Amino acid sequence: MIKAILLTTVVLAGLQSQLFIPSDSGSSIKFKIKNLGISVTGSFTGLKGKIQFDPANLGKSSIEATVEASSVNTGIDLRDDHLRKEEYFNVKNYPQIRFVSSKLTKSSKAGNYLVTGNLTIRSVTKEISFPFTASPQNGGYLFKGEFKINRRDFKVGGNSFTLSDNLMVQLSVLAPKE
Repeated sequence: MIKAILLTTVVLAGLQSQLFIPSDSGSSIKFKIKNLGISVTGSFTGLKGKIQFDPANLGKSSIEATVEASSVNTGIDLRDDHLRKEEYFNVKNYPQIRFVSSKLTKSSKAGNYLVTGNLTIRSVTKEISFPFTASPQNGGYLFKGEFKINRRDFKVGGNSFTLSDNLMVQLSVLAPKE
């Protein structure tokens, strides 16, 4: 009887979503925005979080992730320092950019999903949804997706007339099993 209970416990534990921890060194968070009509690219580092993921039971799956706003890097130090100031990311008062999922669903194509959740930048929280893929990688997953946001929705960049309102964010998150 005890063996049956232990076996059932082990089997049920295996059916629950598994915890994966995003690897900052194996991941990239990139953005692209037009400034004076020229595409400017950049990235963020300092990725932390946890991902509960079970493709067979997305109701038990969730994503929580943060990046360090001060890590913004466009390849030009003067511009990066400007982006860290109050008018843009205001990293002194809002050191992190945060995403917390509220729902994950499957797409009709295998390995493709849709995530909905709350993105917080500068203490402004907006719900976003975007498609992503999840590919098994060495006992973990590589999650990839992209989404568009309006910077003004998050009070980034003030009333700049040279900076586009919309920007694209591209994610490639390597998350080994904990």
